[in-house]
Amino acid sequence: MEILWFLLAIGLLVAVVAPFVRRRRGGAGLQLVDPRSPDAANPEEYGFLRQEEQDIRLPGPDQDLLDVLDVVQQTQSWRAAAQLLSGTPAAGEVRWQRVQAFAGAAALELRQKPGVGGSWLRAWRSEAPKDVGAAQVHAEFLVQQAWRSSAVGEDDFRMILEEARTVCEEAASLAPDDPVPYITELAVARGLGYGHDQFDQVWAKVIDRAPNHMGAHLAALHYLCEKWHGSRVEADHFATTAAARAPQGSLLAALPLFAVYEHVPDLVIMQNFHQSAVVSKAVDGALYAVHSARPDDPMLAHVRHLLTLFLIRSERWAEAMAQLVRIDGHVGALPWTMSDDPAAEYTLYRNLAVAGFEANGGTPAMLHG
Repeated sequence: MEILWFLLAIGLLVAVVAPFVRRRRGGAGLQLVDPRSPDAANPEEYGFLRQEEQDIRLPGPDQDLLDVLDVVQQTQSWRAAAQLLSGTPAAGEVRWQRVQAFAGAAALELRQKPGVGGSWLRAWRSEAPKDVGAAQVHAEFLVQQAWRSSAVGEDDFRMILEEARTVCEEAASLAPDDPVPYITELAVARGLGYGHDQFDQVWAKVIDRAPNHMGAHLAALHYLCEKWHGSRVEADHFATTAAARAPQGSLLAALPLFAVYEHVPDLVIMQNFHQSAVVSKAVDGALYAVHSARPDDPMLAHVRHLLTLFLIRSERWAEAMAQLVRIDGHVGALPWTMSDDPAAEYTLYRNLAVAGFEANGGTPAMLHG
């Protein structure tokens, strides 16, 4: 998959960037601009942060979470994490995101310090066995360990996910109305190869508790897009149906764009794919969702990040720049997290957008005017 995305990126650069020409400031003549060069996207002109300043932990700002993560990682005490989750409403997107963030932090620590990292999570589970937050983070931690670790074989992969399923059940028993354990189980379903009946049982529990949960729909979409579970038609139907039924202001209207993204390796062989009616319709739907959503919707940044990728690939430079000025600084989201270096991947595309924007007459003053 990484090789495929690399080839796609190179093809895009060759096809789109090479013709871009900019005039030198303060002088005559023309010069080609490499979108990877600092001159292609001057942070001081656009208000962008440099690559090394991009926060790869979150898709958007959540200062309370970042403050608690700093405390937990510095002190290796779980109590601040438990307090934050206990005050986070169960049915909302924020709790799911915070559970993912704590689990991801523990998983990263463990990779950096095998056998030692993430000890605060182990202590949390052992010292507070009835804490639902601890159980939810533990279950998500196991899922991330299974899916992200290239070192585990098939047997270990399944064993870790079986343990995750058990912990999901425990978390659900501790907080029956909380959808998070069932959302986590959707990732387990994907890995263990749940049949449709098993999946439907889990999905019914999710939508009974949080029918418009964007994160849950994304997890379900991942399951449906696996080749051995569902066809592209089935996944697209799920996405378009959810979008059609979405209440006013819901980001579920952007779900078809995520379905397109899941199938890009199958579809990209089409000539001018990113200018096709399929992509244009999905992009326009996501733009509508973004413009209609509450400014404080916790999933808004998730949608903006993926939308930005498609706007850039579709050469819709001004619209891409309008998204970039809103997401810059936090890049812990699809599509950038598919790369080993999310900040570098994001910065490359951001600079490409600036090159296209300026090649078509755009200026920082126009963007911020």
